[in-house]
Amino acid sequence: MLSFAALTLRLGSTGCRGGRRNLATVVSGNKTSQLVRERLKEDLDKMRGQFPGFRPGLVVLQVGDRDDSNLYISMKLKAAAEIGINANHVRLPKTATEDEVLRRIVEVNENPEVHGLIVQLPLDSINPMDTEKVTNAVAPEKDVDGLTSINAGKLSRGDLQDCFIPCTPKGCMKLISQTGTSVAGKNAVVIGRSKIVGAPMHDLLLWSHATVTTCHSKTTDLAAQVGRADILVVGAGKAEMVKGEWLKEGAVVIDCGINHIPDNSKDNGMRVVGDVHYPSAKEKAGFITPVPGGVGPMTVAMLMENTVQSAKRFLKTYQPGKWNISYTKLKPQKPQPSDTAIAHSFTPKTIGRLAREVGLFSEEVEHYGTTRAKVRLEALNRLKTQPDGKYLVVTGITPTPLGEGTTTTTLGLAQALGAHLHVNSFACVRQPSQGSNFGVKGGAVGGGYSQVIPMEEVSLHLTSDTQAVMAASSLVVDTINARVLSESTQSDKVIKNNIIFLSGSVASEMMAVLALSTSLGDMTRRLARMVVAYSRKGKPVTTEDLVCVGVLATLMRDAVKPSLMQTMEGTPVFVHTCPLSDIAQGNSSILADQIALKLVGPEGFVVTEAEGGAELGMEKFFDIKCRSSGLHPDVVVMVATVHGLKIHGGGPLVCLSNVCLQNLTLLENGCSHLKRQLENARAFGLPVIVAINTFSTDTDAELGLVCEQAKLAGALEAVPCSHWAEGGAGAVALGQAVQRAAEIPHQMNFLYDLEMPIDDKIRAIAKSMYGAGDVELLPQAQQKVALFSKQGLGNLPICMAKTHLSLSHDPERKGVPTGFTLPIRDIHANLGAGFLYPLVGTVSTGAVTHL
Repeated sequence: MLSFAALTLRLGSTGCRGGRRNLATVVSGNKTSQLVRERLKEDLDKMRGQFPGFRPGLVVLQVGDRDDSNLYISMKLKAAAEIGINANHVRLPKTATEDEVLRRIVEVNENPEVHGLIVQLPLDSINPMDTEKVTNAVAPEKDVDGLTSINAGKLSRGDLQDCFIPCTPKGCMKLISQTGTSVAGKNAVVIGRSKIVGAPMHDLLLWSHATVTTCHSKTTDLAAQVGRADILVVGAGKAEMVKGEWLKEGAVVIDCGINHIPDNSKDNGMRVVGDVHYPSAKEKAGFITPVPGGVGPMTVAMLMENTVQSAKRFLKTYQPGKWNISYTKLKPQKPQPSDTAIAHSFTPKTIGRLAREVGLFSEEVEHYGTTRAKVRLEALNRLKTQPDGKYLVVTGITPTPLGEGTTTTTLGLAQALGAHLHVNSFACVRQPSQGSNFGVKGGAVGGGYSQVIPMEEVSLHLTSDTQAVMAASSLVVDTINARVLSESTQSDKVIKNNIIFLSGSVASEMMAVLALSTSLGDMTRRLARMVVAYSRKGKPVTTEDLVCVGVLATLMRDAVKPSLMQTMEGTPVFVHTCPLSDIAQGNSSILADQIALKLVGPEGFVVTEAEGGAELGMEKFFDIKCRSSGLHPDVVVMVATVHGLKIHGGGPLVCLSNVCLQNLTLLENGCSHLKRQLENARAFGLPVIVAINTFSTDTDAELGLVCEQAKLAGALEAVPCSHWAEGGAGAVALGQAVQRAAEIPHQMNFLYDLEMPIDDKIRAIAKSMYGAGDVELLPQAQQKVALFSKQGLGNLPICMAKTHLSLSHDPERKGVPTGFTLPIRDIHANLGAGFLYPLVGTVSTGAVTHL
């Protein structure tokens, strides 16, 4: 650092010859601030060396367009640019309301790329503004002006290392230190008690061990008080009020005032002066700051220093691409309680806190109580330039009565990646369907120590998406009924009884539309394309023909937003949409996956679930969902259980007897089913990891056999997992295997080309996924193939409506059925969802309802 001589300027003296003392030394704020800026540049260079591409962020928020504010802001922006701080000026109009200002402050508070926020005062609005309320809305950790009550309180208590000091007083202290004067033990006088200068200046001098007197408009005999000051700081806002004769000989005088007085010698007729009468003060003071060129430049320099200090504090806990998230440490009990008891033993963190932890802004979150929230689609637009994370799809063998645990594995894997392997992870699962057990069905929201909580909220109404779909479906039915009734009373035979029947399960298609939509506009367009009825002449009738699209979109406008919840360990989960895997695509929503992939960042993982066996939910995930979303997964996780494989090996449906439990022959036979499903998964070109969801009855020999058979069948790795009993800790090995697999170069494939004829696409799925020998199109199905081909619908993907309990069309046939003929009795078109769905065997959709 330059010597003090380089920072000060002697006003001149006559020495002893004239019998006068030397004049005061000028303490230059310009030179001192320049040194500060050079040091800050060096600090930022070091930051960028450690964190390439990092720049401290500063936002100056202005209300109105005052000329003096514009001048101060331009000085701040210029200084920030010179140092290397990324500064932005946000100007709100004079018509801005207090609420608008507060909302903008919250946005900046939550932006991790901004480390300093200045609210330029005064607030120049035509509307009432509570300056104190606005100032205190700034997050204390970003309050680089040091004006919030929290920072002021810390300063008044002497917590100088844990607060931001207001810039002008901080600059004054720097200038005092440049004089070489020790503050400790000195008499200090501060004139003025404003929150910006006087009050914090008093505190700073006090905690620097000076004896401090604060003078103000009610102080009597101000001159006498000033005359005792070794250090005088003046911030009264009155031009030249302090006279030189008041000063103590050799005092340090810091003049914070900026005033304009008439001066005919100036072009604009005005001259800038301070609160101290400079010509007389320089005769008596030891050191004095000029106006301009004294405190002013230091105020700006200290603002830059506070911003860099804020960035340094941020970097202490910052890990590039990592959330600052807290996880709950589980303490599994033995014997293990029921799922309900486990769920009730945990108190989830508030959903607002979770949203902040994963990088969502307050304006992007709509709270439904304290533990669930909707995420607005604006978040996806904000994050559109953010690279996607790694994308995992969890599927399984064909389900058996005891369940294979794909949802539990999805949640356990997400917990392992986040809470134990310390990477950003997000789970995406379907919402439970309402049923005879109030939506609480096995595995719908996980189980054991890998489940979504609170259990009742996720299992019942959640955020009323299902109710919105049912309401929209009822609206369509009521509109058709009203139309039919209206036409039945018309004399015009051309339109009379024009609509004769509904085309199918409206609610099922609406849920499929919701799950496949990529925006509110896309959902609206898909709803408009839905064929909901036919005329007597066979002409399709859409919701657009019924003029009810706008109302449907309004009913479902909130349902399109994913619902945010959490696992037992505090890992974020999107629970969104519930299309069935037998008569629809069986996957959670595209929007949930898209938002999650942006939030986790390029090093994070999104674990999404494809319900049902790999031949059904996984195939639809790739050929329907991935085609609509444009997303390509990195790894397939195949879930299997020992008891499920024994059932596929010929054992009874509830295989709990000792003969069954110890039967390795049954298990080895059942592994042929696992081999078949692994072939199905590998057909899409991705690495496959087998996750063996273990039960307490499984033996080491059984688990070893499954691992061996899985690897022989082409699995990259096979990992026993105990996440049901241990939470994420029981799936750490699975998480590590997934991390390794995600680094393997791969190219995702689709099973068929969309340009193939309809029957050829059906045949490709039946043979490749189910192992069918051939496909039989019954007469009605043949007619539909001809009709849809003629209507130009032949290039739509296929969504097979088939039982989920077998590879074949017969739910009683376990294992690996071969050589069977797959009967297709009919084909329907879900034009809103954008696929054709053949009805396989006796599967029912509740489809056609005649009026």
